[in-house]
Amino acid sequence: MATRIKILTSLAICAALVLVLLPFTAADGGGGAKGAAPFDYKKALHSSLLYFEAQRSGHLPHNQRVKWRGHSGLADGLQQGVDLVGGYYDAGDNVKFGLPMAFTVTMLSWSAMEFADDIAAAGEWRHVLEAIKWGTDYFVKAHTEPYVLWAEVGDGDTDHYCWQRPEDMTTSRQAYKVDSDNPGSDLVGETAAALAAASMVFRRSNPHYAQVLLHHAEQLFEFGDKYRGKYDSSIGEAYSYYASVSGYGDEMLWAALWLHRATGKASYLDYAVDMADEFGGTTWAITEFSWDVKYAGLQILATKVLLEGKHPEHKATLEKYKAKAEHYLCACLNKNGDAGNVNRTAGGMLFVRQWNNMQYVTNAAFLLTVYSRYLTSAGQELPVLQCPDGPGHADELRALGRAQTDYVLGANPAGVSYLVGYGQRFPRRMHHRGASIVSHRGDGRFIGCMQGYDNWFLRRGSNPNVVVGAIVGGPDHLDRFRDRRDNYMQTEACTYNTAPMVGIFAHLHGETAITEKS
Repeated sequence: MATRIKILTSLAICAALVLVLLPFTAADGGGGAKGAAPFDYKKALHSSLLYFEAQRSGHLPHNQRVKWRGHSGLADGLQQGVDLVGGYYDAGDNVKFGLPMAFTVTMLSWSAMEFADDIAAAGEWRHVLEAIKWGTDYFVKAHTEPYVLWAEVGDGDTDHYCWQRPEDMTTSRQAYKVDSDNPGSDLVGETAAALAAASMVFRRSNPHYAQVLLHHAEQLFEFGDKYRGKYDSSIGEAYSYYASVSGYGDEMLWAALWLHRATGKASYLDYAVDMADEFGGTTWAITEFSWDVKYAGLQILATKVLLEGKHPEHKATLEKYKAKAEHYLCACLNKNGDAGNVNRTAGGMLFVRQWNNMQYVTNAAFLLTVYSRYLTSAGQELPVLQCPDGPGHADELRALGRAQTDYVLGANPAGVSYLVGYGQRFPRRMHHRGASIVSHRGDGRFIGCMQGYDNWFLRRGSNPNVVVGAIVGGPDHLDRFRDRRDNYMQTEACTYNTAPMVGIFAHLHGETAITEKS
């Protein structure tokens, strides 16, 4: 994983990053053509869930389907006297970063809630539960005391010095925590949101586990609110990789809305209303949604409450949330006028910034689709988005969400699937340590820190292992993509790129099946 401080949000000043990018050529990955449709969304869903198995840390289960991976990080936390074995590696490195991991689990859980029937119909419900539980089991272990949450295992600086399979790690596995003296409300709030969302997913099949998750979520929310502060101020090692540029206000509002949805307790909704202005929920108009900036997502959650009409006493504040949610949606639809739109490439991809732009594309596809469903459920299929450049329709949101999904799968000028392992033409040289080195099952010899760079990173050939289901950073503003291992801005994949697509792939498969029957 490359330095995440460069993944800037709209709240930060973008640095000028220059990279000469070449088109993806046939020699880079095989055949393929623009817009090869119809897409096999069921296969895409199946692939996306395999990706989370490839990113697992810890002792792998007997039913592990990604066979080129093995056990790793089995002593995580031992140095600090706590069991931190498990969880996910965020991207192509071997560090466990709590903030993006928690956001990944939140989005997996939201996908499972919104599209449960579609996921089940595609035969993937068990695998979705397994993907979520691999994360929530880790969070429960990491929350060792009411006001203690272990935030990170390993550090990016030492990890990036080496190029090793996770099974061979010799880098530091130092663990870092936030507590009452060193707070981290953003990390704590996101973890509370993840556990609250996941508790709803497990409520029917495993009610005891669901209650355990909810108990931790409520404790974490109290922790984040009582001891306020940014986690990257407490843990300097996180700042260069996953800096919380947006602060902690968005995560605390996000957590409150998820806890309200999970518990039905009025106090959490009251919190989201009372703190709406101070924490930016009704003041920040944002044109992106990511592991750092949650405003658009929480504004849509608040709007759902408004559309349901269950809390008229909060209508005035919820209307303000709705206005900000619509700012994001109108920006995606290119109907925001002078208020600002999300840029688009000539090929139609929403473009926020050149570093891992696909995270913004996949998150946008999810929010567009989910909000269209909320509008439809509320009986508001007529023009209801009040955009500066004219009203927006629910079907426009759905269509744009699908168009972004299809772009990911190959409906783009390069004819490339940015979902690894899908189709004939996809990135073969992902920036990913485990994928780029021969599997330990095929060659059990130890591969040292610099040996990995010398013998594997610098190779021109395709990676020996395919990280099926990973969504890479994707092309630039001119729809150009360069499939090189050292082009980490474009060829590195992250768990939070794929997580929102689990629900979207299932939804589109369900829609396609209905269309074919009719």
